[in-house]
Amino acid sequence: MKDKLEAIKERFEEVSQQIIQPEIVSDSSRYSKISKEYKELGRIVEQYEKLQKLQKDIAGTKELIATEKDEELREMAKEELDDLNPKLEELEQTIKELLIPKDPNDSRNIILEVRGGTGGDEAAIFAGDLFRMYQRFFEKMGWRSSIMDFTEGTNGGYKEIICKVEGEDVYGKMKFESGVHRVQRVPQTESQGRIHTSAASVAVLPEAEEVDVQINMNDVRVDTFQSSGAGGQSVNTTYSAVRLTHIPSGLVVSCQDERSQLKNKDRALSVLRSRLYEIELKKHNDAISSQRKSMVGSGDRSDKIRTYNYPQSRITDHRIGYTVYNLPAVMEGDIGDFIEQLRIAENAERMQEGETV
Repeated sequence: MKDKLEAIKERFEEVSQQIIQPEIVSDSSRYSKISKEYKELGRIVEQYEKLQKLQKDIAGTKELIATEKDEELREMAKEELDDLNPKLEELEQTIKELLIPKDPNDSRNIILEVRGGTGGDEAAIFAGDLFRMYQRFFEKMGWRSSIMDFTEGTNGGYKEIICKVEGEDVYGKMKFESGVHRVQRVPQTESQGRIHTSAASVAVLPEAEEVDVQINMNDVRVDTFQSSGAGGQSVNTTYSAVRLTHIPSGLVVSCQDERSQLKNKDRALSVLRSRLYEIELKKHNDAISSQRKSMVGSGDRSDKIRTYNYPQSRITDHRIGYTVYNLPAVMEGDIGDFIEQLRIAENAERMQEGETV
């Protein structure tokens, strides 16, 4: 591990010089790439320098214990060593986690899709609750979200809602949310007070760039129609909404959020590109998961991942058996604890399989 950390420190010093070069500062693309590498390497180097200092302190304390004649001073040194050793183990664990290769998609923005599943009107209402939960989380994280398309439920919520989310490491934090979310509660539409189980599915797609997925527009049928959502007086009188049908895959994408037909087409293409990228990403993940059984899972949208039980104020993530009893806070966007527990579980799996570099 020391050789790896020394190499990282050397690279960090190189990047520190590059990031201030005028030719890099003036090139926004190169500067963005270098800045990202500088930040990621800096996190590791900071912990490595703490490790070196701690190791030096431990070595000095051990030497004091071995050479000091004064018994009282030796006892004090032993107490200090008892305090330093657990800190060393904790710091080494932190560095091992930092050395795990990051998913190259973690830094990407996402396309978030939430759909009502089994349960009729109540499923659509729950999909709306989930989307609101995510919006609150995005606000806490300082991320930007913009709705791209939606179909409202008959009695509230959404049959389907799609939005783009932009920010730092959005996919890295949100990728664990893909799957089926179940709710157990008395529906608003239930007059007898009986608890029902409904579901909504969540898909988190890493936003794909044009260089990731090349779309032949000859393979895409473009239809326009009148928007049905909010947007001013002209929204229902112009054919600004766009529907794209990708003939080879059968994928259909609609976007009606913008007043401009061109903007809607561009945003719909972004969703289509991301869905096609997800298909290829799933093939890659399936090839990996065929060799191992992951506790956290591959983020398949058909996996039942979490249950929200309103009568008991309980939320359980079935992948890691993690349960909390603070449902109101979670529905207000406090999902960071679940994301952190899932991240820890994934890192533990990868470390056990020797995926550190």
